[in-house]
Amino acid sequence: MADALLAPAAAAAMYVASGTAAGISIHQLKKDDDPRKLPTMAVSAALVFAGQMINYTIPGTGSSGHMCGGMLLSALLGPQAGFLSMIVILAIQCLFFADGGLMALGANVWNMSFYGCFVGYYLIWRPILRGKWFSSLGTRSAQRTRIIAASVIGCVLTLQLGAFSVVLETTLSGITELPFSAFVALMQPIHLAIGLIEGIVTAAVLVFIYESRPELLRDVNISDSRVSARRSLKSTLVILAVVVAVVGGGLSLVASSDPDGLEWALFGNEESGYSQNMGLDEDSFGVDSKAADTAGSIQEATSFLPDYAFPDSDSAAGTTVSGLVGSALVAGVAALICLVGGFFRKKRTAA
Repeated sequence: MADALLAPAAAAAMYVASGTAAGISIHQLKKDDDPRKLPTMAVSAALVFAGQMINYTIPGTGSSGHMCGGMLLSALLGPQAGFLSMIVILAIQCLFFADGGLMALGANVWNMSFYGCFVGYYLIWRPILRGKWFSSLGTRSAQRTRIIAASVIGCVLTLQLGAFSVVLETTLSGITELPFSAFVALMQPIHLAIGLIEGIVTAAVLVFIYESRPELLRDVNISDSRVSARRSLKSTLVILAVVVAVVGGGLSLVASSDPDGLEWALFGNEESGYSQNMGLDEDSFGVDSKAADTAGSIQEATSFLPDYAFPDSDSAAGTTVSGLVGSALVAGVAALICLVGGFFRKKRTAA
């Protein structure tokens, strides 16, 4: 979401909501001392950053979508660490790449992270993975099928919740150009398609990890002797790191140029022969506020690769550099969080 979609009061409320969830997550992670968490958190967070750079076309709509990543991270790291990783990703996108408004960051964290990490994990992932679904298929086949089902159902549901939250937040902000019913009618179906594709991508990644190192996935039963690792932890993480570099540095160059689901709902895509939808003017819409102007000034000062490109340049190299630099930044900050958390845990234990 851009800052113009939110009134300052609504933006502040979403900062409080997301900040509260982050504080609770930090508190609950105090006893987490899994040594695999640091490299897994770094690589998986970088993977989500790189994945978010790939907009995929939604056929026949003139729109595109990109992954959120909350379901993927919570399946690997748990909902608390996954949520904190998503905050790192969205904050780096906002501050260094001017992607999403700074005033709207609290809302973006809630819409893109809270539902995927907490709702998706506790209501979808854990019940399905711990349940007896597909038991007749045999241990390994049943686990793979549960992973696929949980990924697809979870991504579809949580993106629907996130899209609906955007509608509510803009309505509460008093943006009269966006009639509630019309906005819902545009946002929910397009994000249904986006969520389905994200679910398939998430399932593919998690099935690979299950086949490689099943103990990295939350709630997977690895007590059965037929469920064993086929790759070392190091080789699994190296493969994922290579995927990060290929996706962020290479595939990002061929990402769809169609507007994403939110932009498509607001502005349409008449240039490509599709509907104008809400038909808002991209240069003049939404709420004007001093807080948004201040947030925009801060972003302008901090973003060294705005819109994932070199400033005042159309060079494709800017996209490649953005993908690689952004992925490295996300991995580094995520690893630093793990190191700092581990330091304080050891200090408390010693005391």
